[in-house]
Amino acid sequence: MDHEVELTVPASTAPQAPPHDAPQDTPAGDAAARRSRGADTRALTQVLFAELKELQPGTPEHDRVRAALIEANLPLVRYAAARFRSRNEPMEDVVQVGTIGLINAIDRFDPDRGVQFPTFAMPTVVGEIKRYFRDNVRTVHVPRRLHELWVQVNSATEDLTTAFGRSPTTAEIAERLRISEDEVLSCIEAGRSYHATSLEAAQEGDGLPGLLDRLGYEDPALDGVEHRDLVRHLLVQLPEREQRILLLRYYSNLTQSQISAELGVSQMHVSRLLARSFQRLRSANRIDA
Repeated sequence: MDHEVELTVPASTAPQAPPHDAPQDTPAGDAAARRSRGADTRALTQVLFAELKELQPGTPEHDRVRAALIEANLPLVRYAAARFRSRNEPMEDVVQVGTIGLINAIDRFDPDRGVQFPTFAMPTVVGEIKRYFRDNVRTVHVPRRLHELWVQVNSATEDLTTAFGRSPTTAEIAERLRISEDEVLSCIEAGRSYHATSLEAAQEGDGLPGLLDRLGYEDPALDGVEHRDLVRHLLVQLPEREQRILLLRYYSNLTQSQISAELGVSQMHVSRLLARSFQRLRSANRIDA
């Protein structure tokens, strides 16, 4: 049974950002609202980590709370990525890499150490982005047909693995999809080339001043980025059903309850599938905790 967590942070206890952190051309009321959102995000993060600590890893409830932590802290990634705007690289790629760093930081964070999560996570997020630029990793263009075939091969592989209790052979996949073994091999090779392979966690001591006051700040120039960039680049790694749910969530902008109505499943099941999808993406890109 889902429990909605309603979190209220008293105004008197909410941390106040220095005046210069607010955009100069923004009305005072908007600046106060942004500071309030940042304080709420930090407080919610503390509550979620406290809850996560009591849950068994791998359980649906653990996955749900972990997914909520990812979503709540995406402003941190957007803020870090904005520092690299001057680089000749699509911002969505930078946010994608930073989001993977965020996931890694969430899995490694120990709230009992007395460090606030943004302070802990920012070096990992920035380190991921710096490694990306240092290694100059570029994804290889894969023809649309191979993209589509790759999805089918992944889905068939998963189905056959479940049916056989082992990984299927190339011949078995080819027979299932009624294509040649060469096509299966070409598809697998294209898939390996498609996504960056140098995405291992880095701890580089480069934090950002004023981060605790900026977490939760909405930058209009980055509207529409968030999880959609991660989804758009890595979607082809997921089974068809999880692809559909992520498309509905981050491209059609449906809520989990709307998705559950659309698919005829419970909202909890949608939440579990979303959490599992991000776990698959993390595993596929070999991020070690």
